Amino acid sequence: MTVETIYELVRYSVETYGDRVAFEMLNDEQVTYAEVGRRIEIVQRQLLSAGLRKGDKVALLSSSMPNWGVCYLAITSAGMVAVPILPDFTGEELAMIIGHSEAKALYVSDKLFAKLPAECVASLDLIVRTKNLKPTVQRVNIEPAAISAPSADDLAAIIYTSGTTSSPKGVMLQHNALCRHIKLCYSAFPVDEDHVMLSVLPMSHTYECSIGLIYPFSTGTRVVYLDRPPTASALLPALKKVRPTAMLIVPLIIEKIYRSRVLSKFESNAFWRFLYRTGFTRRYLHRMAGRRLMKVFGSRLQFLGIGGAKLDYSTERFMLEGGIPYAIGYGLTETAPLLAAASPDKVRIGSTGPAADGVQLRLDNVNPETGQGEVVALTPCIMQGYYKNPEATAGVFTSDGWFRTGDLGEISADGYLSIKGRLKNMIVGPSGENIYPEEIESVLNSHVLIADSIVTERGGHLVALVHFDREALEAKFESMRDEWETRKGEWSKEWRARKGEWSKGWERRKGEWEKRMDSLKKEILEYANSKLNRFSRISEVVEEKQEFVKTPTHKIKRFLYEENNREALLDAQRKRDEARGETAADKGE
Repeated sequence: MTVETIYELVRYSVETYGDRVAFEMLNDEQVTYAEVGRRIEIVQRQLLSAGLRKGDKVALLSSSMPNWGVCYLAITSAGMVAVPILPDFTGEELAMIIGHSEAKALYVSDKLFAKLPAECVASLDLIVRTKNLKPTVQRVNIEPAAISAPSADDLAAIIYTSGTTSSPKGVMLQHNALCRHIKLCYSAFPVDEDHVMLSVLPMSHTYECSIGLIYPFSTGTRVVYLDRPPTASALLPALKKVRPTAMLIVPLIIEKIYRSRVLSKFESNAFWRFLYRTGFTRRYLHRMAGRRLMKVFGSRLQFLGIGGAKLDYSTERFMLEGGIPYAIGYGLTETAPLLAAASPDKVRIGSTGPAADGVQLRLDNVNPETGQGEVVALTPCIMQGYYKNPEATAGVFTSDGWFRTGDLGEISADGYLSIKGRLKNMIVGPSGENIYPEEIESVLNSHVLIADSIVTERGGHLVALVHFDREALEAKFESMRDEWETRKGEWSKEWRARKGEWSKGWERRKGEWEKRMDSLKKEILEYANSKLNRFSRISEVVEEKQEFVKTPTHKIKRFLYEENNREALLDAQRKRDEARGETAADKGE
C-alpha cells in the first residue's frame, strides 16, 4: 500500500478494512473503519457549509477519543489544514495559537471548551464539540461545495511545539511527509489487522498522531483510547482489559512502574540490596520481575515504543534483562517525527538504534576527543518550515539542506545513534569538558525517592534541583511530611493563641524533619556522584518543593531555573496554578 495524501489513505483504509474496528473508547463505543468514513463525511459537510475551503486552517483541541482521529482525517483529507493543539496549553497560549494559525474553525471537547478565551470564540466561524460532532457556533450556513482533494505537496498540518525556552513555533507538515512516514514506522515494527494498540498519550503530539493514529489506520489495526491520564490506577485496569499487542509511552510512565514495582522492592532492606547489586542475581531478579510485568501488560505485548525524552539507564537495563519487548525511537516534530529506531530484538542500552528506513544521519562540528557532534538529518518526512517564521526555518537547515536537530550525539561504527543531550543545555566545565545535564539527571531520577530533577550551573558549580516523589517520601518518613504541611497551614490562627504550648514540641518535630531532609540530600549527593565521572559530579542538592514548571509535552522549562530567573519562575508558577484552578487559599497559604 503506497499513498501520498491523507485523502488516499482514508479511501484505502475505509474500503479495505470496512467492518473491522478502527477506534474504540475504553468501556465505551467501538467505531469501525466504515463508520469512520461516514463520520468523516459529516465533518467535511460541516466545514464546507461553514464556508471553509481547501487550504483553510481548522484547529483541533480535544482529549483523546475516536472522534479526534475522525476530525483530523476529515480535515486533512478535505484539503484543509489541521492545527492540533496540546490540551495543556494555557488559555493565553490557546489564543495565540488560534490567532497565529488563522484558524477559521475549531473542533473541541466539552472540558477544554471552558479554557477558550472569549476572543477565540468570537473569531471563529465554526465551533463543533468532538464528542457528538454537534456545532456550538456556526456563523455561515451555505450549500456545501465539492471536496478539493489535496496533492502530495499540499500542507496537511501545522503543529505548534511547546518549546522549553521560547514561544511555540508552528511546524508545517505536508501530506507526503506524513504518508512516507508510514514506511519508516513499518520498518521499525510492522502492525496489521491482528494488532491492538492502547493509546495513552495526547493525540495532538506528533509522536502519537503519526505513529499511534496515521500508521495503525493504514494497516487495519484497532486502537483503544484511555479516557484519562495514564496514572497507575487508570492504566493497570486498562491493560488488563485491552491486553494490547503494541503501545506508545513516554519514559516517565515506565520509569514510575520500574521504581514503584521493581526498584522499591529491591531497595527495601539490606538483604535485597545486596542481592540486587550482584550482576548475576540482578539479572535473575529482573527476569522474574519482567515476567510479572508482562502479565500486568496482558501477556500479549510485542512492541512497547518509548520516545519523547531520555530513558533512565537503570530502567532500560531492567527492561532489557527482564525481556520486555521495548524499542526507543528518536525524532522531532519537524521530522514527523521518526529519525532512528531499532526493533525490540535489536535494541542496545543507551542507543536509539540506527537511522530509520530512508533516513540519513550524520554528525556536524564533531569534537575530536569525544567523537560527539550535532545530529543532522536528511529525511523524506521533513517539515516544510515554521509557519510565518522564515528566519527560524533558515536557521535549522544546513547549507546542503540537512536538518539541524540541536541534539548532541555519537554514532557507532555500525550506525547506532546515541543521544547525549541538547546542544543548548550543554555546560562547559572549568577545564573545557562537555557536561550534559540530561545524563546527570538520568542518574538522579533513578533514585527511588526522586520524581524529577534538573541540573544547572550556579556560581561555577553543578547544582541538582530535585522534586521528591511524595508517596515514596511519606513511605520512608511515615506521616511526618503530612503533619508538617498540615500544621504549617494552621499557624495563621492557632499559633498566636497557643504559642507557648506548641513551641517546644513543634520546634523539635520541625528540627527532626529538617535533619532527615539534610541527611537525604547528602545520601542523594553521594549516590549520584558515585555513578558520575569526575567532572560531572554535583556540588549540592536543593529540594524544589513545588512541581517543576513544564511545557504541554511535560518537559521542564529549564530556563526558569537558571540563576537570576526567580521572578520569571514565580510568574510561571502562578500561571500554572491559575490554569489548574488553584489559589493561595486552596493551598492553605
